Amino acid sequence: MGELDEIYSSYAEEVFKYLMCLCHNADLSEELTQETFYQAVKSIDRYNGECKMSVWLCQIAKHSYYKHLERNKKQQRHILQEDTIHTSPEAELIYSEDKIALYRIIHLLDEPYKEVLLLRILGGLSFKEIGEIQLKNENWARVTFYRAKMKLRERGKDNNGH
Repeated sequence: MGELDEIYSSYAEEVFKYLMCLCHNADLSEELTQETFYQAVKSIDRYNGECKMSVWLCQIAKHSYYKHLERNKKQQRHILQEDTIHTSPEAELIYSEDKIALYRIIHLLDEPYKEVLLLRILGGLSFKEIGEIQLKNENWARVTFYRAKMKLRERGKDNNGH
């Protein structure tokens, strides 16, 4: 058990920060950090050392986050509907028209473009960190990010009728 405590104390903060980049919610990040380490303990026999322990844990964290999103899709839709009810339609439109359009376009991107874009822009991760998380290299992350930006521009032009 001492080795597991050492792994947790060494990597919990990094996993928490990674999850904060994904969800921007400290309580959820803390919950998912715990879930990540629970899943890691359950599957420690599958860790073969081919990648850094932190990368392996962040992969588990990413999957835990995606599972959370799937479980809470209905709840999120309900929350979004309630938020929209509490603001005037005019104010909501002025405030979020461009942001919503951008997120819709990002949502339509294929993987890995969508994830690399979100990790870089919202998560503020370096290309090296993104490459490690994706089990690729820094150059791959740079090229993928550039291609994702090009796809955003193309889709943005298509949506604006240009």
